[in-house]
Amino acid sequence: MALSSFKMELIRTQGLKKSYGSPNKKVEVLRGIDLTIKRGETLAIVGSSGAGKSTLLNLLGGLDRPTSGEVYYEGSPVFRHDDKALAAFRNTTIGFVFQFHHLLPEFTALENVVLPALIGGVDKGEATERARGLLTGVGLGERLFHKPGELSGGEQQRTAIVRALMRSPSVILADEPTGNLDTRTGEEVFDILLEQNRTRGMTMIIVTHNERLAGRLTRRVRMVDGNIIEE
Repeated sequence: MALSSFKMELIRTQGLKKSYGSPNKKVEVLRGIDLTIKRGETLAIVGSSGAGKSTLLNLLGGLDRPTSGEVYYEGSPVFRHDDKALAAFRNTTIGFVFQFHHLLPEFTALENVVLPALIGGVDKGEATERARGLLTGVGLGERLFHKPGELSGGEQQRTAIVRALMRSPSVILADEPTGNLDTRTGEEVFDILLEQNRTRGMTMIIVTHNERLAGRLTRRVRMVDGNIIEE
């Protein structure tokens, strides 16, 4: 592989497999995924329920370990790290956005965004200033001190996106980020994600059932029975 290809390559999976259960009753979810994702790419992963999309996303983000195979990030094997180093990799490199926002109900939008940064050792004043700026940037400047129950579904998801952006990750992994939203609000949330790619160069990997939204990304792969089909 040429040196320029190495520079462009951000994530590569090799023979990635994941199964659950005992040897006598094993369920194979991923059957040997080989996938290369370039720096700054926007990739949609589509497919029917049970095809392995969320499992693949979890492995790409180091939330789970594969049964066999490896994920390489900038050429370095991710799963050779111990759990502590793997957690540090997740916290500094990957931003996660899920279908359900997972905001803490007793905290305000601002506090929900600041908290992960504080846990990561960021100065409170610095974290608060950054969170204010990011929330204002997605139209939530007037909602900083509202708790999740006082926010609309779209506002909750925008807050969750900002939380994912707090550590300036290189990669955003989004699992059905618009699945709980109406069409218009889903479009707005998708616009915010794509804006991060345009302005910050963040690599985006998005699992979605929405074929129309998937068509807005630069590349699409389809999962069928734990395998990848390039489109």
